Amino acid sequence: MRKLLRQILVTTKDENFMHIIENIEVLVSKTLSIFMVMVILVAIGDLGIFIFKELFAAPFAQFNTTLYKIFGLFLNVLIALEILENITAYLRKHVFQVELVIVTSLIAVARKIIILDLDKVSGIDIIGLGIAILALSISYLIIRLSNSNN
Repeated sequence: MRKLLRQILVTTKDENFMHIIENIEVLVSKTLSIFMVMVILVAIGDLGIFIFKELFAAPFAQFNTTLYKIFGLFLNVLIALEILENITAYLRKHVFQVELVIVTSLIAVARKIIILDLDKVSGIDIIGLGIAILALSISYLIIRLSNSNN
């Protein structure tokens, strides 16, 4: 019993405990990166199937109306790649790169605007998206300027 108590005390020391937490973080990051690669492959397959169906099955005049859907699917893949880049950057440096997170957010908002159906949204939604883009752009500018000064 004393040995077990001593082992628990050694394990819970700050350095040992932080080492265990870091190992768990690395394991979770690696698992997330594997899952994200699977998501990217499925998204590429979905994009390929959708493009194939639209090129060869749909009438030619309808292709222009589904072009926005294709752009949305392309941007889905790009967003997934950016998230994978965030995860791998964390694995390399053990630091979240805020610049990558903001760029990913900008891509996601841009995707939303590209696939936006103006007949189904209200003016307040468009204003909200505009404010989000403005805030993210200003955040990106601030981070870029602070990184260039360092």
